[in-house]
Amino acid sequence: MAGPCVIETRETCLNIAKELKGLLLGLNLPFIFKASYDKANRSSIHSYRGPGLEEGLEILHEIRSSLDIPVLSDVHSPGEVEKAARVLDIIQIPAFLCRQTDLILSAAETGKPVNVKKGQFTAPWEMAQVAEKILSTGNDQILFTERGTAFGYNNLVSDMRSIVILKEMGYPVLFDATHSVQLPGEQGSCSGGDRHMVGPLAMAAMAAGADGLFLEVHSQPENALCDAATMLPIDKLSPLLKKLKAIHKIVKEDFPGTSA
Repeated sequence: MAGPCVIETRETCLNIAKELKGLLLGLNLPFIFKASYDKANRSSIHSYRGPGLEEGLEILHEIRSSLDIPVLSDVHSPGEVEKAARVLDIIQIPAFLCRQTDLILSAAETGKPVNVKKGQFTAPWEMAQVAEKILSTGNDQILFTERGTAFGYNNLVSDMRSIVILKEMGYPVLFDATHSVQLPGEQGSCSGGDRHMVGPLAMAAMAAGADGLFLEVHSQPENALCDAATMLPIDKLSPLLKKLKAIHKIVKEDFPGTSA
């Protein structure tokens, strides 16, 4: 799963999606384009949130249909789920909302795959309760994404044991390598981050048995309107993915029970 943090403009989003599709097809890797139409959990009232539900879904629909690639985005309230499900191939529950029962049930009732980000405040074994909520609707298309755990103030730490624990529940587990290097609220009105740690953490997660990766990328991350400190430049992505693919191959062949 890869794409910019938030939809900035139609042109920017389409260009990033085209570039990612070419890159990932060249590496023979399955690809889901991600971008948020509304970043409702921003630090500041002045932070850019995105184009909103209607315009954002139109852009994602265009990407999906014109480039023939699946798309993913976040939902933040039950009221937007029905419209989002008409466009999205995977519905994502943000980390801060991973315990919001009504939102989870609404997403699950669409019958679409649901990717739930593990909250920074949540132990991995607590996600079994989230799975039970989704299963209660008859939907068993569940993915979990690890994105770090709150460690004191303005910091996150990635515990790779979480990947193993989550996988023992029987669902695919992804690692969000870019949000995991975030420093929440570090800059006061916005979050900071440590981009150069994305690669090492992604490699560690793949070695621990992660089934896939969630990466936020941008053609010019330093000018991005959201998460500029943590997104990877697209031109740095190919070398990292080649390493990750090699690690995944080793883990899958030598320890087949650890990775799907």
